[in-house]
Amino acid sequence: MADQVITQGAIRSIFQPKGCFVEHPVLQCVQIKAMEPKQNEANPVQRYRVVLSDVRNFIQTMLVPTINEIITSGKLRKGSIVRLLKYSPQQVKDKKILIITELEVLDQYGEPDKIGTPEALDFKDLMDEKPQPQPAGISGSNFYGNKPAQPAQQQQTIAHRPGNQGTSTHPHLYPIESLSPYAHKWTIRARCTAKSELIPWHNARGEGKLFNVNLLDDTGEIRGTAFNDTAEKLYNIFEKDVVYYISAPCRVTLAKKQFSKLSNDYELQFERDTEVEKAEDQENAPQVRYNFTKIGDLDAVEKDTIIDTIGVLKEVGEVNTITSKSTQKDHQKRDLTIADDTQTSVKLTIWGAQARSFDVPLDSVIAFKGVKVSDFGGRSLSLQSSGSMTVEPDIDEAHKLRGWYNAVGQNASFSTHQNLAPSAGNAGNDTKLIATVIEDESYLQDTPTYFTLKATVVFIKHNSTIAYPACQTPGCNKKVIDENQGEWWCEKCQVKWPRPEYRYILSVNVADHTGSLWLNAFDEAGRMIVGMSANEAVALKDEDEAKFATVMQEATCKTFSFKVRGKLETYQNEPKPRYQIQNIYTLDYAREANKLAQILKQYEIKDENSLFV
Repeated sequence: MADQVITQGAIRSIFQPKGCFVEHPVLQCVQIKAMEPKQNEANPVQRYRVVLSDVRNFIQTMLVPTINEIITSGKLRKGSIVRLLKYSPQQVKDKKILIITELEVLDQYGEPDKIGTPEALDFKDLMDEKPQPQPAGISGSNFYGNKPAQPAQQQQTIAHRPGNQGTSTHPHLYPIESLSPYAHKWTIRARCTAKSELIPWHNARGEGKLFNVNLLDDTGEIRGTAFNDTAEKLYNIFEKDVVYYISAPCRVTLAKKQFSKLSNDYELQFERDTEVEKAEDQENAPQVRYNFTKIGDLDAVEKDTIIDTIGVLKEVGEVNTITSKSTQKDHQKRDLTIADDTQTSVKLTIWGAQARSFDVPLDSVIAFKGVKVSDFGGRSLSLQSSGSMTVEPDIDEAHKLRGWYNAVGQNASFSTHQNLAPSAGNAGNDTKLIATVIEDESYLQDTPTYFTLKATVVFIKHNSTIAYPACQTPGCNKKVIDENQGEWWCEKCQVKWPRPEYRYILSVNVADHTGSLWLNAFDEAGRMIVGMSANEAVALKDEDEAKFATVMQEATCKTFSFKVRGKLETYQNEPKPRYQIQNIYTLDYAREANKLAQILKQYEIKDENSLFV
């Protein structure tokens, strides 16, 4: 039975000079051997050599360490029948081997004794063979050129795998999914789907420049990075949405997941001699694959998740500059508003060169790949450096959205995630009562802790400073100095302003049924609580103190959901807990009532269990 499923002749076909990429060959494991770690290796990695047979020939293979568990768990044993899902033929020290990155053990065939009398493949004899005409039923060209004739008694058809097609100048194209650190001589044909700016870097070892690209073919996607001189050389060669041939020498390394969200365990590091050639034939370019999340469904998505989304462009903001708190570097950004057929809109931020050069007309359909979900303002999105956006893409989702918008959406009203209460999935587990917060004060440290409160504003301290004069430069927010000449000076921006932009710094007392707590509220939270800007509040206080006091009184008795940061800070040499509002949301009473109903449902008593029946 097992001998009937083995892909006989597969090994010879794979290693033919003009052989084929055999799709998912079925082979028998005839030997497993643990390899000794390399001497003086900093982080020794256990590797395994596995000998596989197709009944006629056998070949040594090496498993990538990421799939060692299939051996250590005992799933793969001598005699097992396996299906190779991802592999690549390689030459290591004059020996030809297979590098296996994914395989499947076919348990239903057990672990039979060695089938047939396989022989070592004679590679010298193989090189002397002339390709023969293909028999009927076998598809044409593929990654490695034309397929050789197959013996009539072969049990399983050696099929052509769809993918990049070789050319006369690049006959041996590799699929991206088969790239691994063991690959040496290879060429991929890939579309550049994203390209970063040229970014300066510096650390203890020096400084330089780098940039990243995302590369896509029909089998997968991989990130590539170039540093310093190589970055300068390749930066102007790569263009977004252009197809390239990229050839080794080029390092294949483990992906740094903190910098890339692509679903690939590896990434490329371009070297000085890496060949990057624009493909003459730009037809049949690999298409970007999306996994769209509807804008109306963002409440159900966890914060910091990377998603794809598509929407109609409703608003375009100006380019603003913000300063990173961690690096003190300036970054340019632009806020867009997009909406979809859930009749919901969301703010999406783009950065750097994309922000500066953005020139897309309103009502355009834009697909975004690789945006990060934030809970700022309810829900908002940010396009990552490894992400991309495509205007009016030729995909079904875009055509459907365009049809809906032209027929209905142009005159529709859109709800927003702004000021909506957090969903149960995002806020339920960290919601606390004020009494619990006070009890836990003894556990506060100088490391911040975060929690949610549902509480009512009972008092706003307004007989002292309620706001400070800030710089008008977008993203600066630094305090400006009154030079008593009708001019306000910003030390950071080195700019004078005729008037400041006031920003709230309120001290607010909130309460629930268990107690009360003082919270610090800054500008955005202050606007929601008071109902007017800090500029308006300061002007009112100067003009009419009594009316100002009335406004502050009317701002109380409002209930909100507060996202709070708690931290132990030192004031006059004494530790003191401080609570700061990070986000503030009006309550969605329908959602709150539904949550309460779900809680009450847990206490339901069936009639047959009731004492009163």
